[in-house]
Amino acid sequence: QVHLVESGGGLVQPGGSLRLSCTFSGGTFSDYVVGWFRQPPGKEREFVAASSWNGGNTFYGGSVVDRFTISRRNAENTVYLQMNNLKPEETGVYYCAADGRFGGGAWRDLGYKYVEIWGQGTLVTISS
Repeated sequence: QVHLVESGGGLVQPGGSLRLSCTFSGGTFSDYVVGWFRQPPGKEREFVAASSWNGGNTFYGGSVVDRFTISRRNAENTVYLQMNNLKPEETGVYYCAADGRFGGGAWRDLGYKYVEIWGQGTLVTISS
């Protein structure tokens, strides 16, 4: 059974940076699209970023383009999300996601209901 564990969340000032990590276990990592969603308080879960099986294709939500970077290391079963120039409205729980059926484009265009596997989430708070 595939299991995802996030780390790296915390408190950061507006304009600051954080790097989230997600460790994958229980399957063949390169068989899965992996990525990140977030859920601000009181709002629906929204797509942030996704990576194809080898990192050759990446997808981003419109509000994070040019500030966030997703990367994966298949040899380490890990996916990362580098977040720069963070904004207070980006506060929320960040979830790692994996799916063996749909690609990152489906997540970006159709949303969280097309994700097969979720991590438990890590809280990111952007505040001064």
